[in-house]
Amino acid sequence: NNAATTLTSYILFTFWAFLLRINGQLVALKVIHMKTEEGVPFTAIREASLLKRLKHANIVVLHDIIHTRESLTFVFEYVQTDLAQYMSQHPGGLHSHNVRIFVFQLLRALSYIHSRRILHRDLKPQNLLISYLGELKMADFGLARAKSVPSQTFSSEVVTLWYRPPDVLLGSTDYSTALDMWGAGCIFVEMLQGKPAFPGDATEFEQLQTIWAVLGVPSEDNWPGVSQLPNYKPGQFTLPASCNDSTLLNQLPYKTEDLVQKMLKAAPADRISAQDSLQHPYFSTLPAPIRHLRDTVSIFKVPGVHLETEVRDVFNPGRRLKPTLLPTAKCW
Repeated sequence: NNAATTLTSYILFTFWAFLLRINGQLVALKVIHMKTEEGVPFTAIREASLLKRLKHANIVVLHDIIHTRESLTFVFEYVQTDLAQYMSQHPGGLHSHNVRIFVFQLLRALSYIHSRRILHRDLKPQNLLISYLGELKMADFGLARAKSVPSQTFSSEVVTLWYRPPDVLLGSTDYSTALDMWGAGCIFVEMLQGKPAFPGDATEFEQLQTIWAVLGVPSEDNWPGVSQLPNYKPGQFTLPASCNDSTLLNQLPYKTEDLVQKMLKAAPADRISAQDSLQHPYFSTLPAPIRHLRDTVSIFKVPGVHLETEVRDVFNPGRRLKPTLLPTAKCW
């Protein structure tokens, strides 16, 4: 009761995050102010329902939910920063070893939710939290869906534009776990090169143009069924069928390039799964026990697993990831 009273006194905004100690534990609060006549937002119900069932080291922990007449408060574990902030603090691309550590954890989380027939549907660096140890935790399940997949009933209005796959941009609502794999591939590339993989402009058409400039314009030969998608128009794209001028994959080691290419296939049926990705040779340099952990065990419990110092931090140790130097709150 005391905790509930304390928490509700912090409700100042429609949607915000606060830090609070409860029983000595630092937590983050996601507060949703509700209009009585409208009730609880559906996305909040969906997120709460899913997170209560998901128990994984790479998924943010939902400790509790406090429901009053005026608000809904999610009590999350506190995680120090997110991948977007981490990358902004280390521009130009992350240390290759750290990219491998982060990508493995992301794929581990995706393999877990996909095996339970859940799609996240909104993967982006802002929704991937990073602890001071380097633990990656997937957050913001407001758009996630638990359903029989593949499905033909989802809306195509999902995923931030830069991380949206071409099949969804072309109007497909018949998609599955391949949706998340495209987003993960985009984030993979962004960590490697220090800039978004496909930074399109404001429209779906311009985003597709950006993708085709790298992958080439698809055809029925390499993507059966593409011509039947709602937004596909013959001759709409004038780029050549094969483009070699992109720097997206230039100078990547073979194993890195191979996994990126498998994740960023234009045709969703051709994209590698999260489970298969975890067995890719790209991760062969990581300790073998990392693949056999219980779901709730962090990979940092395995001897030898750690983050390397980022290049910018070698000459500026004060920038290194420490609990006292990180942003004070993370809003999801």
